[in-house]
Amino acid sequence: MERYTVLLVDDEEEVIRVILRKIDWEALGFSVIGYANNGVKALEILEEVQPDVVVTDIRMPYMDGMELAQRIRKEYPATKVLFFTGFDEFEYAKEAVHLEAEEYILKPANSAELTEVFARLKEKLDQEISEKQNVEVLQNYYLESLPFLQANFYSTLIEGRIQEEKLPKYLSDYQISLEGPFFCCLVIHTSSRGLQETINPLLLFASVQRQAQERLAEKWRARFFSYLGNTVMLAQLDRESEVAALTDECDRFCRYVHRIHGAVVTVGIGQVCRNILDLAASYGNAREAVSYRILYGASRAINIKEIAPRETRTAALEYESELSRLFKMIRVGEAADMERAVDAYLGRSIASATSLQQHRVAVMELVGALFRFSSNNDIPAGRYFGDVKELYNGLLELETDELRRWLLELSISFHNELTSARSRSSQSFVAKAKAYVRSHYADESLSLDTVCGELGLSNSYFSTIFKKETGTSFVGYLTDYRMEQASRLLVETNDKNYIIAKSVGYADPNYFSYVFKRRYGMSPLKYRTEHEKSEA
Repeated sequence: MERYTVLLVDDEEEVIRVILRKIDWEALGFSVIGYANNGVKALEILEEVQPDVVVTDIRMPYMDGMELAQRIRKEYPATKVLFFTGFDEFEYAKEAVHLEAEEYILKPANSAELTEVFARLKEKLDQEISEKQNVEVLQNYYLESLPFLQANFYSTLIEGRIQEEKLPKYLSDYQISLEGPFFCCLVIHTSSRGLQETINPLLLFASVQRQAQERLAEKWRARFFSYLGNTVMLAQLDRESEVAALTDECDRFCRYVHRIHGAVVTVGIGQVCRNILDLAASYGNAREAVSYRILYGASRAINIKEIAPRETRTAALEYESELSRLFKMIRVGEAADMERAVDAYLGRSIASATSLQQHRVAVMELVGALFRFSSNNDIPAGRYFGDVKELYNGLLELETDELRRWLLELSISFHNELTSARSRSSQSFVAKAKAYVRSHYADESLSLDTVCGELGLSNSYFSTIFKKETGTSFVGYLTDYRMEQASRLLVETNDKNYIIAKSVGYADPNYFSYVFKRRYGMSPLKYRTEHEKSEA
């Protein structure tokens, strides 16, 4: 039996205990994963676990139930909201209908009433899951793919085979609207590994594509089509900076699909461009971004500009060649992967040369490609090549085994350079974020969105990097820093509680006291009194 998760939100702990006691959650197919005593805390939990159901009171401190429901509807549309309140007012009920709440339950409610409500909700959730997983529905999704002519145009576009002078006619004949002014190509990769035997990979692929259309198409004026076993999405943006919000939304989509189907979906996001024909290069970047799931993990969105900003300038359409394969392994592979790629490349280019002239040309092409790769990725060429002419002449004298050893050692060195560069980049982002907090912690509007906007990063990528580098979330770091400053002001000044609260970024002194007590185990007043005693 499918078990659904529930989050309880009420500022009266006794009410939560009553709800927990009145319902046999396990028998109904639910489990309570936690509770919060205000909307702010509830949102923190939602970001971590994304429950299926939120049961919330209306009147609560810091953020009431109506505002919480609005945020849930906007950021977590799959989560169901039930209001459990003592306010039998028409305006509240009308707003609940507007927010598409599942139920509006008045306190006090007996166990039979609550059980009936959750039984109905269980049936609805089961039906929604069944519709998404039903083989016949998935088959219909698959048959409802884009018309052939449009799909063929999009495929030809990302292959770079559309001539500029013919583009307007294609758009007109196939009734395709791509107005921009900015464009971005995304690759949605659905892994078939680890699937249950009863799930057809093709049907799962079709379902993921359909759900991507439902969640992303309208806002991003997106076009979807299938290409080389992946779903490709062409997004239209009003501003180039919107790619950060697009990345965050795709990241939430990946986690949603994993929760519904258990499917591992990775979204690669290419560079933003102004010209429709440049979507070919953006597609190459998006495929490259997907390959970085080896380093950054799957079931997430990966923006090529954030993880490899310099690499977006490289030609991106030669993925099938052995040399491109080697460069890919240098970026994301292990030593064994690079060794195999070196052997494949040398076997095709050097060993297959049938004349001295062909051998010289092959070595020249190799040196040129390596030099361009180092330049595009900020690897100091002088450290590895020295005088290019001398290097070329020296390589011509090497036996095949010696050339192989040289190329493998160089590949490993390049790999180490890129790894160090990524680490330095991550540390730089974190250092800038910490410095921004130190300068702006008194601003009550300071948030994760603010810092990511300042750095030009998506929330999902920045949050991953920040936690990896510091061991805590950005919100946790910001709260700790504010509390450290507050504790210092309590000891060093005689300022009143509300003044200190405002000076560290809290407009509501009551909420400041609540956070302070959670951090130090005592109220601000008691903290000041205790330190005055110790100094005396």
